[in-house]
Amino acid sequence: MVSAANRARNPARSSVWLEDRAARPGSSRKAEQPEGLDRDRIVATAVRLLDAEGLGKLSMRRIATELNVTAMSLYWYVDTKDDILELAVDAVFGELPLTDPEDGQDWRIHLRRLAADYREVLVRHPWVSTIVNAYLNIGPHSVAFAETVQKIIRATGLPPRARSGATAAVFQFAYGFATIEGHFIQRCAASGMTPDEFYGDAIDAFQDEPQLAGQIDEVKDVIAAHSGRTVAEIWADDFEFALDVMVAGVEEMVRRAEG
Repeated sequence: MVSAANRARNPARSSVWLEDRAARPGSSRKAEQPEGLDRDRIVATAVRLLDAEGLGKLSMRRIATELNVTAMSLYWYVDTKDDILELAVDAVFGELPLTDPEDGQDWRIHLRRLAADYREVLVRHPWVSTIVNAYLNIGPHSVAFAETVQKIIRATGLPPRARSGATAAVFQFAYGFATIEGHFIQRCAASGMTPDEFYGDAIDAFQDEPQLAGQIDEVKDVIAAHSGRTVAEIWADDFEFALDVMVAGVEEMVRRAEG
């Protein structure tokens, strides 16, 4: 079992996926386990609460209340809240519709599709980007995602020493884009406004402040180009264009490697 103390002492080897749950002591008290409760239900409830209320409000007690069980009941299945968060991250990665990179389609199709799906998942669950790097991410869904990424990047024809950089360029870009987008949507919701209302108010605020007038002048043509479009449409188009830039960069590096 991975205790909180063990996590702090040796984080590089601490993961809920490295536990031997079958060896957990106390199995003779099975009669005390609540009926109908299992790890999957706990994790699904945690994901739902994280989506609705955010990281700050998640606790073992909050999850137990939602499941109508005692907080101590959860400890039959997990040792710490960190276990639940690590399991929740992997459950979210399970939402990615992974395809077979070796199905004969061009690697560009697979790369664009997976990067777009990755962005959508992170926007849908904005708490994930905040904590994903706190864990080893060796759960089955996380590993399947990583393996799919590596197969796609290998299919580009890049030499091995260049593949990690290409992976970072595309998927760290998608991660950063989705993090900013997801947190923007959260901020809008917290303010009681839609993204379109928030964006409109922000533009008005800039235009009403003399000291910010110069900054607005620099992007007036950009603002005009987006006139009449929703924030969601702007985000989508910006992502697609930026992803095209990333793919074009990979293509150029492949040509250089071949040359």
